[in-house]
Amino acid sequence: MELEVKVWKDPDSTWWLVEVSFLDVMTQGRTRKEALEMIEDAVLELLKDSYEDQLGNRFKLTVTLYNDGIIGMGATDEKLLFALGLKRQRLRSGSTIRDVAKRLKSKSPNSYARYERAWVRPSLEKYAELLHAANPTRRPLLVS
Repeated sequence: MELEVKVWKDPDSTWWLVEVSFLDVMTQGRTRKEALEMIEDAVLELLKDSYEDQLGNRFKLTVTLYNDGIIGMGATDEKLLFALGLKRQRLRSGSTIRDVAKRLKSKSPNSYARYERAWVRPSLEKYAELLHAANPTRRPLLVS
């Protein structure tokens, strides 16, 4: 599974902008190629910040340009990428882990935190439920 990456040229400047909405991260570059390299670096730094102890030597983040300008971001360990998505969406909504647990009707914040810490890999259905609880105002699109 990959996350959607959007890249476009800023009409008011010479910069290329790139965004992974699901991870709530955006950056820029002087060229399209540089912008894609910058988003890869930005996401990798966010992963290191939250999951450094889980990023092994084999972990690799990839940005792939497909036909028709479609761009996808994937990882050798998708669980980390999706855990980061949960965390970023929760933070974007201004929620605490306890808030999310309450939305999930769970008495234990740890039950949700296991997913955000990448200790457990949810099914796609469970992931949609977790995302909605993490940020009820936004539903990121996942493409497989």
